[in-house]
Amino acid sequence: MSELMANVSCVAMRGRGVLITGAPGSGKSSLALALLDRGGELVGDDGVRLAWDAKAGCVRAAPPPNTEGLIEIRNVGLLEVPSASAPIAIVIHLTKDAERLPLGTGHSLLIGHEVPQVDLYPDTPVLPLRAEAALEIHGLVFDSAFDTA
Repeated sequence: MSELMANVSCVAMRGRGVLITGAPGSGKSSLALALLDRGGELVGDDGVRLAWDAKAGCVRAAPPPNTEGLIEIRNVGLLEVPSASAPIAIVIHLTKDAERLPLGTGHSLLIGHEVPQVDLYPDTPVLPLRAEAALEIHGLVFDSAFDTA
Protein backbone atom coordinates (compact mmCIF):
# COMPACT_ATOMS: atom_id res chain seq x y z
CA MET A 1 0.00 0.00 0.00
CA SER A 2 1.34 3.42 -0.91
CA GLU A 3 0.34 6.97 -0.08
CA LEU A 4 0.77 10.06 -2.23
CA MET A 5 2.46 12.95 -0.45
CA ALA A 6 1.83 16.24 -2.24
CA ASN A 7 3.75 19.54 -2.14
CA VAL A 8 7.14 17.91 -1.52
CA SER A 9 10.19 17.19 -3.64
CA CYS A 10 12.55 14.25 -3.33
CA VAL A 11 16.02 13.51 -4.68
CA ALA A 12 18.13 10.38 -4.32
CA MET A 13 21.72 11.14 -3.35
CA ARG A 14 24.02 8.10 -3.55
CA GLY A 15 21.02 5.79 -3.12
CA ARG A 16 19.48 7.61 -0.14
CA GLY A 17 16.35 9.73 -0.42
CA VAL A 18 16.27 13.37 0.64
CA LEU A 19 12.63 14.41 1.09
CA ILE A 20 12.28 18.20 0.85
CA THR A 21 9.35 19.88 2.61
CA GLY A 22 8.37 23.50 3.21
CA ALA A 23 5.78 26.14 2.52
CA PRO A 24 4.78 26.92 -1.07
CA GLY A 25 7.47 29.06 -2.69
CA SER A 26 10.12 28.12 -0.09
CA GLY A 27 12.46 26.67 -2.72
CA LYS A 28 11.77 22.92 -2.67
CA SER A 29 12.08 22.53 -6.45
CA SER A 30 15.10 24.84 -6.55
CA LEU A 31 16.90 22.75 -3.93
CA ALA A 32 15.96 19.57 -5.80
CA LEU A 33 17.34 21.06 -9.03
CA ALA A 34 20.59 22.05 -7.29
CA LEU A 35 20.93 18.52 -5.86
CA LEU A 36 20.41 17.08 -9.35
CA ASP A 37 23.26 19.30 -10.50
CA ARG A 38 25.39 17.78 -7.72
CA GLY A 39 24.78 14.22 -8.97
CA GLY A 40 21.40 13.40 -7.46
CA GLU A 41 18.52 11.65 -9.20
CA LEU A 42 14.97 12.98 -9.18
CA VAL A 43 12.41 10.91 -7.32
CA GLY A 44 9.59 13.45 -7.52
CA ASP A 45 8.86 17.14 -7.72
CA ASP A 46 5.69 18.50 -6.13
CA GLY A 47 4.77 15.01 -4.97
CA VAL A 48 6.00 11.48 -4.27
CA ARG A 49 4.51 8.08 -3.50
CA LEU A 50 5.54 6.73 -0.09
CA ALA A 51 5.35 3.09 0.92
CA TRP A 52 6.70 1.04 3.80
CA ASP A 53 9.27 -1.51 2.61
CA ALA A 54 9.01 -4.21 5.29
CA LYS A 55 11.88 -6.24 3.87
CA ALA A 56 14.30 -3.32 4.06
CA GLY A 57 12.70 -1.71 7.14
CA CYS A 58 12.37 1.75 5.61
CA VAL A 59 10.01 4.22 3.99
CA ARG A 60 10.56 4.17 0.24
CA ALA A 61 9.77 7.09 -2.07
CA ALA A 62 8.83 6.57 -5.72
CA PRO A 63 7.82 8.96 -8.50
CA PRO A 64 4.12 9.75 -8.81
CA PRO A 65 2.80 8.46 -12.14
CA ASN A 66 1.33 11.78 -13.32
CA THR A 67 4.56 13.82 -13.00
CA GLU A 68 7.28 11.16 -13.16
CA GLY A 69 10.52 12.55 -14.52
CA LEU A 70 9.39 16.20 -14.50
CA ILE A 71 10.81 19.02 -12.40
CA GLU A 72 9.55 22.60 -12.40
CA ILE A 73 12.09 25.32 -13.00
CA ARG A 74 10.45 28.54 -11.90
CA ASN A 75 10.26 31.17 -14.66
CA VAL A 76 11.51 28.59 -17.21
CA GLY A 77 9.12 25.63 -17.40
CA LEU A 78 9.19 21.87 -16.94
CA LEU A 79 12.39 19.90 -17.45
CA GLU A 80 12.29 16.18 -18.20
CA VAL A 81 14.93 14.14 -16.34
CA PRO A 82 15.42 10.46 -15.47
CA SER A 83 13.71 9.40 -12.25
CA ALA A 84 14.47 6.87 -9.52
CA SER A 85 13.06 5.53 -6.28
CA ALA A 86 14.93 5.55 -2.97
CA PRO A 87 14.61 4.80 0.74
CA ILE A 88 14.05 8.03 2.66
CA ALA A 89 17.12 8.78 4.78
CA ILE A 90 16.27 12.34 5.85
CA VAL A 91 13.64 15.05 5.63
CA ILE A 92 14.96 18.54 4.87
CA HIS A 93 12.38 21.12 5.96
CA LEU A 94 12.90 24.59 4.47
CA THR A 95 11.94 27.31 6.94
CA LYS A 96 13.11 30.80 7.79
CA ASP A 97 12.74 29.76 11.46
CA ALA A 98 15.57 27.19 11.29
CA GLU A 99 17.88 27.30 14.32
CA ARG A 100 21.40 28.46 13.62
CA LEU A 101 23.02 25.64 15.60
CA PRO A 102 20.44 23.03 16.61
CA LEU A 103 21.15 20.45 19.27
CA GLY A 104 20.50 17.28 17.30
CA THR A 105 17.72 16.62 14.84
CA GLY A 106 13.99 16.46 14.89
CA HIS A 107 11.87 13.75 13.32
CA SER A 108 9.13 13.58 10.71
CA LEU A 109 6.44 10.94 10.80
CA LEU A 110 6.08 9.43 7.33
CA ILE A 111 3.27 6.89 6.95
CA GLY A 112 3.66 6.00 10.64
CA HIS A 113 7.48 5.76 10.71
CA GLU A 114 10.00 8.25 12.10
CA VAL A 115 12.66 9.70 9.81
CA PRO A 116 15.29 12.26 10.91
CA GLN A 117 14.41 15.86 10.01
CA VAL A 118 16.71 18.85 9.71
CA ASP A 119 15.33 22.37 9.32
CA LEU A 120 17.35 24.55 6.93
CA TYR A 121 17.14 28.26 6.20
CA PRO A 122 16.19 28.42 2.49
CA ASP A 123 17.73 31.73 1.39
CA THR A 124 21.39 30.85 0.98
CA PRO A 125 23.49 29.97 -2.05
CA VAL A 126 25.04 27.06 -0.12
CA LEU A 127 21.71 25.35 0.61
CA PRO A 128 22.51 22.23 -1.48
CA LEU A 129 25.81 21.81 0.40
CA ARG A 130 23.98 22.13 3.72
CA ALA A 131 21.40 19.56 2.58
CA GLU A 132 24.13 17.10 1.59
CA ALA A 133 25.94 17.67 4.89
CA ALA A 134 22.70 17.04 6.79
CA LEU A 135 22.25 13.79 4.84
CA GLU A 136 25.79 12.65 5.69
CA ILE A 137 25.67 13.69 9.37
CA HIS A 138 22.05 12.90 10.30
CA GLY A 139 20.60 10.69 7.54
CA LEU A 140 19.68 7.07 8.01
CA VAL A 141 22.20 4.60 6.62
CA PHE A 142 20.92 1.56 4.75
CA ASP A 143 22.52 -1.81 4.10
CA SER A 144 24.82 -1.44 1.08
CA ALA A 145 23.43 -4.71 -0.27
CA PHE A 146 19.96 -3.17 -0.30
CA ASP A 147 18.78 -2.56 -3.85
CA THR A 148 17.74 1.11 -4.11
CA ALA A 149 16.22 0.83 -7.59
